[in-house]
Amino acid sequence: MQRNSNKKADRLLERKLAGKGAVLIEGAKWCGKTTTAEQIAKSVKYMTETGMVDQNIKMASLNPKLLLKGESPRLIDEWQIAPQLWNSIRFESDHGPLGQFILTGSAVPADMSKVVHSGTGRIGWLRMRPMSLWESQESTGEVSLAELFESPEQIGAGCCQRHVH
Repeated sequence: MQRNSNKKADRLLERKLAGKGAVLIEGAKWCGKTTTAEQIAKSVKYMTETGMVDQNIKMASLNPKLLLKGESPRLIDEWQIAPQLWNSIRFESDHGPLGQFILTGSAVPADMSKVVHSGTGRIGWLRMRPMSLWESQESTGEVSLAELFESPEQIGAGCCQRHVH
């Protein structure tokens, strides 16, 4: 199945990666965060991979560098299940090249008490919203919400009418 791409988000992510050590992509479920990140990432760690969740959480506490190891930019998908990764990502962003990590997640971790630094200056943020039907190419664009408000007199029914006998 071919996935539609959000070209604007793709360009924003590339630009932010060029200027920061890491980029955090936030947004609602199914808005394209992981798909956008996968197109740019050279390696991926899926934190919620079936059968690996508990192991990934433990590894994030014991030796987070192992989870971060991989070709850059490295995607850490659903990073928020192990919020302690934040400190390691921030540290690596301080001491390495730009564009090392892409983080995706649908939620902010409930417990950020062990986070030492906000990531300001090191981690960029990208907020994604669901694509419109036009952007995802699921609509022809024949009907425009803006036009409905700007020219309501142009509204007409183009479907079949039923005749009652």
